[in-house]
Amino acid sequence: QVQLVESGGGVVQAGATLRLSCTASASTFNPESMGWFRQVPGKEREFVASIKYSNGFTSYLDSVKDRFTISRDSVKKTTFLQLSSLKPEDTAVYYCAPGGPVFYSHSTADYRNWGQGTQVTVSS
Repeated sequence: QVQLVESGGGVVQAGATLRLSCTASASTFNPESMGWFRQVPGKEREFVASIKYSNGFTSYLDSVKDRFTISRDSVKKTTFLQLSSLKPEDTAVYYCAPGGPVFYSHSTADYRNWGQGTQVTVSS
């Protein structure tokens, strides 16, 4: 079973940029899609972005689509999420997970093998 490790989170001021990474531990890694989600205490995990691994097609949450960019490096087995123009409401733990053929799915049920998450905190 593949393990995923997220990194790149931190404490930043509003307007800053962060680049999150999600690296797979498996010797080979070729999922149908990869997704990034985020969660704040007391709320459900929320879809942020996803990418179809074979061709790079992407899907975004409306509130982040002009500020966040998802990408992948299949050689490094790493999926990235660049967060720009960060806002306090972006504060959350960010998780990645491989998904299925419906790469634009916003449902956590379509993703599996979640990483441990990386904390992003944005101060005003």
